[in-house]
Parts: sequence; structure tokens; C-alpha cells
Amino acid sequence: MADETPTATPPPADYPPVTVIESESPSVATNLESKQDPLPPAPIPEVTESTKQEEPPLELPQQSPIATAKSEDVLVVGSMQAKEGEEPSIRKSVPQSLISFKEESNVVADLSDSERKALLEFKQLVQEALNTHQFSPPKQEVQETKEKEKPAATTEQEEETPVSESETKPLHEPKIEENPVKEAEEVAKEASQTAISPEEVSIWGVPLLMDDRSDVILLKFLRARDFKVKDAFFMLRNTIHWRKQFGIDALVEEDLGDDLEKVVFMHGYDREGHPVCYNVFGEFQNKELYQKTFLDEEKRTKFLRWRVQFLERSIRKLDFRPGGVCTIFQVNDLKNSPGPAKSELRLATKQALQLLQDNYPEFVAKQVFINAPWWYLAFYTLISPFLTQRTKSKFVFASPAKSADTLFKYISAEHVPIQYGGLSVDYCECNPEFTIADPVVEVTIKPGTKKTVEIIIYEKCTIVWELRVVGWEVSYGAEFVPDSQGAYTLIIQKATKMNPTDEPVLHHCFKVSELGKILLTIDNPTAKKKRLLYRFKIEPSY
Repeated sequence: MADETPTATPPPADYPPVTVIESESPSVATNLESKQDPLPPAPIPEVTESTKQEEPPLELPQQSPIATAKSEDVLVVGSMQAKEGEEPSIRKSVPQSLISFKEESNVVADLSDSERKALLEFKQLVQEALNTHQFSPPKQEVQETKEKEKPAATTEQEEETPVSESETKPLHEPKIEENPVKEAEEVAKEASQTAISPEEVSIWGVPLLMDDRSDVILLKFLRARDFKVKDAFFMLRNTIHWRKQFGIDALVEEDLGDDLEKVVFMHGYDREGHPVCYNVFGEFQNKELYQKTFLDEEKRTKFLRWRVQFLERSIRKLDFRPGGVCTIFQVNDLKNSPGPAKSELRLATKQALQLLQDNYPEFVAKQVFINAPWWYLAFYTLISPFLTQRTKSKFVFASPAKSADTLFKYISAEHVPIQYGGLSVDYCECNPEFTIADPVVEVTIKPGTKKTVEIIIYEKCTIVWELRVVGWEVSYGAEFVPDSQGAYTLIIQKATKMNPTDEPVLHHCFKVSELGKILLTIDNPTAKKKRLLYRFKIEPSY
């Protein structure tokens, strides 16, 4: 029969307690359409080889406990439960990257001769600047800042108090005339101390020229300026001046509220280990939130400070050691975005973009825009001249229909949030069975076919699984088939048609009191490929 599944003999005692077999057969709808010209029954697939034409083996995480058998349609899966007293064998893995943009190495030994030479020259300029305190803001700017911070009451008092001509003369002027040599000696002494004690400057928690993390920071500025040393130095100096004037170190510790926590948030990692940052512009459809964030210049300034604070806190968690992950994967969700008609949002976005590009070089590994509407490409054309070619090369755009597939290309399903097609939930107690560390199996279901996932149980246990098909439009059923002859099949989930509006993820828990197998069946009657995501855990019964 076409829907029959292979049998398997019990394994040795030291073999994993479960085996998973995936088989494929024509969809029920396809069988009904082909009654006039029936096909011969398909042979029963064997574990070691298959006579059916199946899709290629699934690409699985490198460190996953799932091993692909020689057959094209059979997967053998080890137990996901560690033995008593042992650590679980499953760990978060970083599968092979599918990202088209390849980040350059930040290890000095991997640089070309010209790049190493540029880095050496850059470090010499930085050391000279530290020796001469060039990274301190000019005194004039510091004085202007202090004057702005004076209380208004003091200014009014000074205006009301009459000042005589004699009072306008500096009180210390006679002393300078009396002992000019002594003051000259003091100035020379201060200059000597300045020359002996170089300035200490840190950026993103990394002190310049103190260890090899500094090389990674300097390489970011060099790459942002195409390894033009002087341009990179000016950019670094301007960035340090801006950070001091903006008060970055104090800003990181400020409490700016949590009104925007759903607008920008970090969640999971991509396939290369980069932390993923989500920007959800659709949240600004909330008129109250929009006005509270962008209505006037003061509110836009606060939003800019909040955005810089969020970025600073995220950057300080990165690994700046050579070979470490020191960039962020950005996902920009444009669904229900207010659009270019909102001048306040457009102005704030432009200000933030310019500020981030000038002061945060090479911190984005990839910029993925999902649910992109038609008008966004026009908007991108407008801002494109303000972006470097290197920045533009990292951009990826996906329409609403392709958004989930695009994310899965770069991020594994256990790290993709549920609202974007994955199985990852926020870190809370709403899904205690699975975490972001539990790997997900991804299966493509061809149009007009039925996919059966067979989990063979070799010991009494409790099995927990969750499953989804992105976009559904399929039928799903689950049953337990005991090994004992004459035993009845137990229906866990009656075959049910799942619609796009149904619950995105289904959870099941089943206590196995006798040996047998769990059958998860997905019937895809549509003309479109579907993506099945599932994972399970085994809890032995004692």
C-alpha cells in the first residue's frame, strides 16, 4: 500500500530508544484524481534503501543528534533525553552558513599585507593621538557645554547685579605680573606630565591599544573607510568626541522606560551565531505610541537616545576578541509600517540612520527587510545615496509571501519567533517544554503529497512534541500503533484540516505504556510546497 510504513526490529540495548522515519506518498486528493488510471501499489520502503523517488536528504545542524541514513527518505534520531547523571547531549549548534555576504576575518594573521600595513599605521596615529590627548573634545566645546548647563537663576542674578569697571578686571592679573617665571614653570610642568601620561580612551568597553580587542575595533573603522588610514582616524576621533558630548557612558545606565520594547528587541541567533535584532515598524500604527514618540523635536530626541542606548547595551554583549562574533543580524519587519507619508517618522529615521552610520561602523552582518511593501523600494531608492556600497551589499528584501522562507535561510527555526513562522517563543513560562536550545527538524512537503513522520519507541516513556506547517492549508493527524499483534491503534489527533487562521503551533503529550510507534501525518493537497517544523522530547518512565 502507498501509505504503509517500514517496520524495524528492536535495536541493541545501547541503541537510542527512538527512531524516526520519514516517508512520502501521494496526497489523498491526488489519489482521488487519478482513479481512472490507477498506479501500481508502491513497495514497502526499507530502512537501508528506497525504491521511491524522494526529495534529497534534509540539511541538518552540524551538532544535531540526528543522523541521516543511507536511504533518501529515512532519518534515524537518537534520544533527546540524557541518561541519569549525565549531561544532555544536545547543545546549541551553529550550522553551516547560507549567508551570501561573507564577513571578513578580524584576525590580524588573516589580513592581506596592505591591510596589515594600514592597521599598523592606524595604530601609530591612535597612539600619537593618545599621547597628545587629541581624543578629548576641544576646550571651547566643553566650555560651551558647561555654560548651557548653568542654572537660569544664576544667569538672571548676574544680569541684575551691577558690575563696576574695576570688578571686570581679573583678580589674578597682578599676581601674573608679579611672578611670571613661576607660572611658566607650572605650565611647562603640566605639559611635561601630559606628555608622560597618555590619554586612556575606551570605546564599547574596549580600551584602545590595550589588547587585541582594540585591533578588532580599529578594523571596523578601517573597513568603513576602505582602509584609508587618515579617513579612518578622523572617523574614530569624531566618534569619540561625539560619544563624550552625547554622554554615552551615562546614557547606558539611564532608565528611559519600556514603551518601545515591542518595537525593537533581541531574540535568538542566526546560523552563524550573530545575535538577531528585530525592528517592528508596524507597532507605530498605534497612534498614541506614534505621537508619544515622534510628535515634536523633544520626543524625537528622546527616541534617538533610547535607540542609541539599546544599541550600546547590545554591542557591549558582543565578543570583540579576534575570531569572535562582533556584529548583529538585523531583521526589519515592514508589515503595517506607517509609510513615507509620516514626515515625523521619516525625519527621525533619517537622523538615526545618519548618526548610526557615522558612529557605529561595521556592526551589522546582514539587514533583512521582511513583509516589504511596494512603496518601500521607492523609499530605499531615496536613502540609497546616503549609504556606502558596502552597507548596501548587506541588504536583503522579502515580500510577505517569501518572508518566512527568507528568515529560515539565515536563522534556524528554533530561533525564529512564532509570529515569523518559527517555533521560538519569548523567554517565559508559556512554553516550558521547549527552549531555544532544542533543535527543530525542517521538512519540505512537495505539492500533492503526504508526509509521514514515524517515531519508533523502544522503551516505556512519555513523549512530548510540537509541530507546525507554515501557512497550514494541510491536514494533520497523529496516532500510536502498538507492536503487539491484535492491539488497537490509538488516535491521538484525528486527521484535521488546518487553516492559515488556526493556532500556528500544536503541542501534544502522550504516555507510552507499551512499545510501538507514533505516526505524524501531514497531507498537502495544494499545488504549493509546504514547510513542516517539528521537535520532540523523550521522558523515560521509571
